[in-house]
Amino acid sequence: MQKALIIMGSRSDLEFAEKIKKSLSSYSISCDLRIASAHRTPEYLLKLLKEYDSSIDQIIAITVAGLSDALSGVVAAQRLFPVVACPPDLEKYQYPKLFSSSFTPSDVPVAFVSDPGKAANFVAQIFALNNKPLSEFIRKKLVEKQNQIIAEDSELQIKERDLRDTTT
Repeated sequence: MQKALIIMGSRSDLEFAEKIKKSLSSYSISCDLRIASAHRTPEYLLKLLKEYDSSIDQIIAITVAGLSDALSGVVAAQRLFPVVACPPDLEKYQYPKLFSSSFTPSDVPVAFVSDPGKAANFVAQIFALNNKPLSEFIRKKLVEKQNQIIAEDSELQIKERDLRDTTT
């Protein structure tokens, strides 16, 4: 089973994390929400990660941590599963936040995605690499979006043509 593990640094990150979970549910991706702080409960965080590592599930971790983001680096340092950092406070802290979330040593990879919907899409694309039904679902959504844009352009061109015809 493929599962996303969303780890929040504190309960105050829950509303943001639930946006990611909601987006993941549109792909039928199972998701666990957990709270563990790299600063305040490092032993608990490591224990939690070991528990997930012992499961038979394929796991991608999404870290949601406000302020200084040690969580993403600590989770990635365990090298148990891929890590996507999706901070809830990027707009507030900007570059320092980007730095604390993604500038990790080269052998401690963290993907940085600033938007909860994009984080879910990124996780879905990774899982789709070896999940044909999910891959087909993503492809279907892509074609639907392409068709929508083409239809919108066609409607616009008809309106523009009609407008030109009435003014000439």
